[in-house]
Amino acid sequence: MATATAAARSPKEVIFEWEGKDKNGKIVRGEIRAGGESVVSASLRRQGILVNKIKKRRTSGGKAIKQKDIAIFTRQLATMMKAGVPLLQSFDIVARGSTNPRMTRLLTDIRNDVETGTSLSSSFRKHPLHFDALYCNLVEAGETGGILEALLDRLAIYQEKTMAIKAKIKSALMYPVAVIVVAFVVLTVIMIFVIPAFKQVFSSFGGELPAPTLAVIAMSEFFTGWWYVIFPLLFGGIYFFLESWKRSEKMQVVMDRLLLKIPIFGDLINKSVIARWTRTLSTMFAAGVPLVEALDSVGGASGNAVYAIATEQIQRDVSTGSALTTSMTATGVFPTMVLQMAAIGEESGSLDHMLAKAAEFYEEEVDEMVKGLSSLMEPFIIVILGVLIGGIVVSMYLPIFKLGAVV
Repeated sequence: MATATAAARSPKEVIFEWEGKDKNGKIVRGEIRAGGESVVSASLRRQGILVNKIKKRRTSGGKAIKQKDIAIFTRQLATMMKAGVPLLQSFDIVARGSTNPRMTRLLTDIRNDVETGTSLSSSFRKHPLHFDALYCNLVEAGETGGILEALLDRLAIYQEKTMAIKAKIKSALMYPVAVIVVAFVVLTVIMIFVIPAFKQVFSSFGGELPAPTLAVIAMSEFFTGWWYVIFPLLFGGIYFFLESWKRSEKMQVVMDRLLLKIPIFGDLINKSVIARWTRTLSTMFAAGVPLVEALDSVGGASGNAVYAIATEQIQRDVSTGSALTTSMTATGVFPTMVLQMAAIGEESGSLDHMLAKAAEFYEEEVDEMVKGLSSLMEPFIIVILGVLIGGIVVSMYLPIFKLGAVV
């Protein structure tokens, strides 16, 4: 009971920024986690520092931490550790250099855990939202083998390669999505504002309108009469579809299988998934992580449920003594080239090197496909928009042409 009371009365520790002078008169600055300014001041005095200023660090604000922030942090940490900068000091430098307050708080929390004796991998595992199992396993392997800086460098390369592939896929999909959105807005404006104006003009003609014009006017009347139902259903349907895709495992499997079968884009997605799969396994295996344990992280890192299921099957087969290539062949999802590279790697004892070569090949394939798609999609989309909008315009001008012919 007394312990609980004491814990309840103890002030909550926060981070304070301080500035002062050391024994040589040099101005020094830093951060410290403590329960109050008096605690900070007493701690600094014991270190021989004459305190000039202490202030509580602001904890509000800041953008959400993204994968790019973690990749930049990993690269910076690897670079500084390679240069011989101590781990805690490296965290201090990176945290102060971050422009995102949330990232600074995250790094400070990890740094304080490490300072109290917690291993770096265990500190990372406390933040699974930002550091996945693959990241933590590689860091743990680096700590165990005494090659942390080398594995951080390998991890930074892996993250940079993965982000590059995702960026290429997004750039390939961004243009058609943007054009579809613009086309929807333009068609909405035409249906609600333009066609009703034409309808009033046509009502004074007194003659029978052409079939295409009647069809477009009927669509406009339906749109203007039920827009308050159409818009909520459309946007609500998209929202619930995306949420079910994100949360339902069955939906993820169905959609990921469907995505792999889409003409042109399916091949692009398939190659990007294979590139991530081979890159992840290569990175894990080169770090000394046992194959069965490495496969735990590979399936999720691929970003596709079909390959995640295949990886689980491979892991079960490998754990019972099957060769990796044999297990990969049994899934039926890997291309012949990857299987041959894996077979050569197993026979020669250089599996990580051969998988890395396969990853580089498919990354280049993705790059070339994105460049080709960018040049191919532009005329294709222009033709579709021309047919849609041009068809509506021609339909609305047909009565005018007919009237001119009569006159």
